[in-house]
Amino acid sequence: MAFNDDEKPATTPIPNGGSKQGLVTMNIPTYSKKDVALTADSVTAVVEIKATSSTAVREGLDLVAVVDVSGSMRGHKIESVKKALQFVIMKLTPVDRLSIVTFQSSAERLTKLRPMTQDFRGELDGIVKSLIANGGTDIKAGLDLGLAVLADRVFTESRTANIFLMSDGKLEGKTSGDPTQVNPGEVSVYTFGFGHGTDHQLLTDIAKNSPGGTYSTVPDGTNLSAPFATLLGGLVTVVAQDVRLTLTPKTADGDLDKMEVADGTDYTQTTDAKGEITIKFGTLFSGETRKVAVNFTLNESPDTEEYNATLAVARHSYAAQEAPQPAQNIVRLREPTTPGSDDGIEERSVQAEVVRRRHADLIGKASELAHGQKLGDARETIMDAQNALGDILLDDGDRMVNALQAELLRLLEYMETQALYDKLGHPYALATIISHRRQRAAGRGDEEVISLYVTPRMIAYLAQAKKFEENPEAPVPSADEDVKQEMAANPLAAISAPLGFYLENAIQALQAIQKIIAANTI
Repeated sequence: MAFNDDEKPATTPIPNGGSKQGLVTMNIPTYSKKDVALTADSVTAVVEIKATSSTAVREGLDLVAVVDVSGSMRGHKIESVKKALQFVIMKLTPVDRLSIVTFQSSAERLTKLRPMTQDFRGELDGIVKSLIANGGTDIKAGLDLGLAVLADRVFTESRTANIFLMSDGKLEGKTSGDPTQVNPGEVSVYTFGFGHGTDHQLLTDIAKNSPGGTYSTVPDGTNLSAPFATLLGGLVTVVAQDVRLTLTPKTADGDLDKMEVADGTDYTQTTDAKGEITIKFGTLFSGETRKVAVNFTLNESPDTEEYNATLAVARHSYAAQEAPQPAQNIVRLREPTTPGSDDGIEERSVQAEVVRRRHADLIGKASELAHGQKLGDARETIMDAQNALGDILLDDGDRMVNALQAELLRLLEYMETQALYDKLGHPYALATIISHRRQRAAGRGDEEVISLYVTPRMIAYLAQAKKFEENPEAPVPSADEDVKQEMAANPLAAISAPLGFYLENAIQALQAIQKIIAANTI
């Protein structure tokens, strides 16, 4: 089945106007040690890339809502879906496009991919209100059809392809196959699981198969609008696509023995024959960051005097960049004396990132134990994670530690009994783990515990969604109006990204000139 009938989006200055330089920048690497020994040693570096906080320049959104309308979605579930879709419809602009696909025993496309004009908004309102839950559940059929809508697009330039898949995850009746075997390609799939009895692992695996996708849980009695709004706040602020980090090892100098990316993240990673590592992050929302911890093993040095050793070069790139981005050298001082213990701000920040990754691993281990009816062992594992956090001292007001501690306390609460864990703890753990591994916000049915990865627009949309739940008749500002408010509050935000890019290039040019002058004066 081929569609090729998507309508051309409106042309606006939001996605296409302005400079796209400096939309994604890389911070100076931080290290676990101030310096390393001349003898065989090791060090960890954290490379961080960050998207601009400005939303003046963004990519257009192509979103397919894939909705489970099987019989098990009757009642509060389907009504929650309707209200969440109505919020999305009100937020999107003519530069954004939406298609709705439903599935039960089979799948059906209710609307082609169309820009969110006022006329289309009115049509969608009637379509959403008429949704009825009945029949079996063929998730694969719905996912396949949603992906086909996006694959057959005619207009793709400066546009991101995304799917919101909503289901209670109960495979019922004859189906077309296993949805976890579907390859989404470059489409990000965000899954939302409804209530007790949902196959949470199935929906998590579907999201994990896609670049940047996350799983959000919607516990019984809660509404879909909150996690929907949170992720929508990211999707309408995508500032860069195909974001990559390349790490080139400097083995020829003799200092470096081995370079490895530390475990704890879930991105596509490749290593070529020369040991160069490329990590693909996919899209970045405004204000999002990505941290990569890199472990370096150093050979013993034949030198007897201290010197700076370049271990690797880090470079980042993204699809719409207008020029190569500035590179960062990963450099450490090698000295003859054995370095002492380091406990500065920089070293503690690296330690915190290592602990955050271990935190997610321990939650995964505890979840496996609890899922295997070993609830006592699972609680002990969570307490081990609490002890690890107790040793971290940061200089950011302990925001990270507090957030991680809150996650652990919530899990301990859900591990009070096996029944409570199965109902609330398991989906909470799955959503938390994928959120940490993707470094992207996910809904966990607990708005009191704020994710480390929420952006300002996500927080704003969550607040708007709460008001919409209370009064659906009240006006909701569009994404364009959100941008205008942000720019009025911070007029310099739109030019800060390109300005920072040109300043960074100027600094690197001056440093290169200084090196040339220094070399000629020796």
